[in-house]
Amino acid sequence: MRHSIAAALALLAGTALSAGLASVAHADVLVDNVEGITPDGKGGVERFEGFLIAQDGRVLQVFRHGDKRPKKVEYQVDGKGRVVVPGMIDAHGHVMATGFARMTLDLSAARSLDEALSRIRAWTAAHPDAPWILGGGWNQAQWGLARMPTAAELDAATGGKPAWLMRVDGHAGWANSAALAAAGVTAATANPPGGEILRAEGSKAPAGVLVDAATRLVESKAPQPRPEDRDTAFGEAQLQFLAAGVTTIADMGTAIEDWQTFRRSADRGDLRIRIVAYAGGTDAMTLIGGPGPTPWLYDDRLKMNGVKLYLDGALGSRGAWLKAPYADDASTRGLPQMSQTQLGNLMSRAAMDGFQVAVHAIGDEANATVLDSIEELSQTYKGDRRWRIEHAQVVDPADIPRFGRNGVVASMQPQHQASDRLMAEARLGPQRLAGAYAWKSIAAAGATLAFGSDTPVEPAHPFEGLAVAISRTGTDGQPAGGWQPQEALSREAALSAYTTGAAWSLFAEDRLGRIAKGFRADFLFVDADPMTASPEQVRGIRVLETWIGGKLAWSAAQDGGKAGVRRQ
Repeated sequence: MRHSIAAALALLAGTALSAGLASVAHADVLVDNVEGITPDGKGGVERFEGFLIAQDGRVLQVFRHGDKRPKKVEYQVDGKGRVVVPGMIDAHGHVMATGFARMTLDLSAARSLDEALSRIRAWTAAHPDAPWILGGGWNQAQWGLARMPTAAELDAATGGKPAWLMRVDGHAGWANSAALAAAGVTAATANPPGGEILRAEGSKAPAGVLVDAATRLVESKAPQPRPEDRDTAFGEAQLQFLAAGVTTIADMGTAIEDWQTFRRSADRGDLRIRIVAYAGGTDAMTLIGGPGPTPWLYDDRLKMNGVKLYLDGALGSRGAWLKAPYADDASTRGLPQMSQTQLGNLMSRAAMDGFQVAVHAIGDEANATVLDSIEELSQTYKGDRRWRIEHAQVVDPADIPRFGRNGVVASMQPQHQASDRLMAEARLGPQRLAGAYAWKSIAAAGATLAFGSDTPVEPAHPFEGLAVAISRTGTDGQPAGGWQPQEALSREAALSAYTTGAAWSLFAEDRLGRIAKGFRADFLFVDADPMTASPEQVRGIRVLETWIGGKLAWSAAQDGGKAGVRRQ
């Protein structure tokens, strides 16, 4: 069952929570009798037994074994020996898309084309009044399909109603004949720059899947959500993040409509997570930020840091820009979205006004191109820029040392490695895997690792990502010994990438990512110690409570599993 905003708020203001929330709103809080773990800011971890939260929601003091506690506090939380860790920071996600994924047709669990079509038929029958069938999450590689699905196959399941379903990576869309007709996409329609209309074999007729820039042809004709739809989607997303222990998220590709949704939530007093926005392009950057990044707003709940740019597509839809042709399709090297000159101009436009730049680059040619631009622009734009490369999935080993220059942030998603490894092997071939998902090598070169999920591409499950980072294995424990195991991280490094490293990537290292004096009291009660549990146990860690700014924001005991934290 889907939650409405009202249901989500009712949950968070439930009777059992309200007394605690009210009493700690303007009071010192002592959290004691815990097995506390926090990064120390130097690459290691520290352990503690309690901490004091000031009235402003910041940590006032941390207590280790033998330290004296204050005699009088206004509120005390007995941790009962439970494990406490800092709130997790998702350094790359898509907030609104995560919410909309819970409101539309979700094909992420389909394991075959037939199963996907069955789900589509059921959704179509259950929503007779919907003008279009909208959704996503499909993955032809997961179906064992050596080709993309077709419009004809989708026609059979949608009964003539327009249907538009995004691939799991968000870089390709599957349209039926009605949607193609609504968009005017025919055999005569040319591929737009940076995009491709897949054609039926032996003809120029559109086959049904559009890649990267071509997706806009159909997206522009699909119904647009109303403000109230956006509010509901954000409520869905926020509840999902809280249940997973995500207290801060970097929203990549924020539109002005998204920003206004966040502001409406904050104005109502409903914004509990922290959102750091990266506008979807320089036009949105100017609309949201104006002359520069915004300050922290709503008690450090919302900030617009910079801009998100796309240089290439995704590996699964063969849009990632490679230095050599794809091993399983020698006719292409991917779909660059712009030239290096165009990229440099956009990066310069943002940097001159102090906006942080985050560039999506998955293929090795794309990563090399971003690194070239960073090195060139760093000669002009001095200071602490923290240039971000989003994903950095496939990197030429010769380019890895360049990540250590100019303060580059490698914003990466461990869950992608577990999901993509077989597909990556097919796309690249065995000789080109040395720089794939190379977390340890990139960190060793001097880059800061900032881990996230790319939600809804992968679920925002930081402990699942942590397990992948330390083991290089998937949910099935495969492959034995880990995939490219030389790139596995230590537990300390992996935890830091979800906390202090992610905070640094957001220019928030002075307030987020640690349980330490002066930091925001964002923390989790969890059911296992991630520093000692096996990778399988880490993957299954349950969040018991999520606290943000010294206030209880979510409780498993009150939610009862209704937040729907889904595992795939």
